[in-house]
Amino acid sequence: MFGANMGKSKGTTLNKPARPLTLRDVSDASGVSEMTVSRVLRNRGDVSPATRDKVLRAARLLGYVPNKIAGALASQRVNLVGVVIPSLSNMVFPEVMTGISEGLRGTGLQPVMGVTNYLPDREEEVIYEMLSWRPSGLIVAGLEHSDAARAMMARAGVPVVEVMDIDGIAVDSAVGISHARAGRQMAEAIIAAGYRRIGFLGTMMPYDHRARKRMEGFEAALQAAGLPLVDREFYSGGSALLKGREMTAAILQRNPDLDFLYYSNDMIGAGGLLYCLAAGIDVPGQLGLAGFNGVELLDGLPRRLATMDACRAEIGVKAAGIVAQGGTAQVIELLPILQPGDTIRR
Repeated sequence: MFGANMGKSKGTTLNKPARPLTLRDVSDASGVSEMTVSRVLRNRGDVSPATRDKVLRAARLLGYVPNKIAGALASQRVNLVGVVIPSLSNMVFPEVMTGISEGLRGTGLQPVMGVTNYLPDREEEVIYEMLSWRPSGLIVAGLEHSDAARAMMARAGVPVVEVMDIDGIAVDSAVGISHARAGRQMAEAIIAAGYRRIGFLGTMMPYDHRARKRMEGFEAALQAAGLPLVDREFYSGGSALLKGREMTAAILQRNPDLDFLYYSNDMIGAGGLLYCLAAGIDVPGQLGLAGFNGVELLDGLPRRLATMDACRAEIGVKAAGIVAQGGTAQVIELLPILQPGDTIRR
């Protein structure tokens, strides 16, 4: 009843997938023994440059990719570095990833990424999955984690680097800035410019611990100068221009006499700036504005938003270096640079 060609479309051919290539294929193509091919592809052993070039050229022409999982069975490690970040919609973390990739270049290690959406339970799951692959290192954003996540990292047996923040106790190594100090520095600059009625706007609160620490440092510096933080506007979603416009409208409706707005990141700060310009608000005369991170987006705005460069790419490069070098426990603090732009009175 059923034809022999059942399952085939007219005019098409069902091709079997090509079999995986082996060391023997590379050996035959290069005229070199399998043992020598193995040494070249694992970058081990005393092999002449000419032989090495011959093997690598043959492997490339064949499309051969070595099975590193098989090699990892003996070493109990794969040449991957787990990177755990909270978001890809935030422009900050792609720059950190770029720095990590550059820092691992030429080391034989490759980063593999997991995203947590700022959720502690999700971070636990991602760290568990990452470590189950027995990576050669782990890079995780932030210092605040669940007890289970900290226990897994402490017993991982590989270099663990927490990045972006040094205000706390690291499991192993940490590379970042002091967000509390960054908040204080911004407050001091705002006060020195003569602003007195100040509000704070933040997203992903309270899960974004680094933004929380900046707000705490910011508020502490205001209090030291005898000034209150007049109002706060929070939103639990991600960073977005539209959300910055909406938050700015809301806080100014409640407190129209505010003379400065400090945003937890540049994305909502840029949205706030666009709102103010559209509403005819004199920036920075009537109302000053500042964000945080120093993202490239600011270059395309009609006015340069004040911000602070958080050293994102450098953080990634230095974290990768710690992993690549075997992970001697250390804390590296980088110093962010205040960029006053055009939205703080001179």
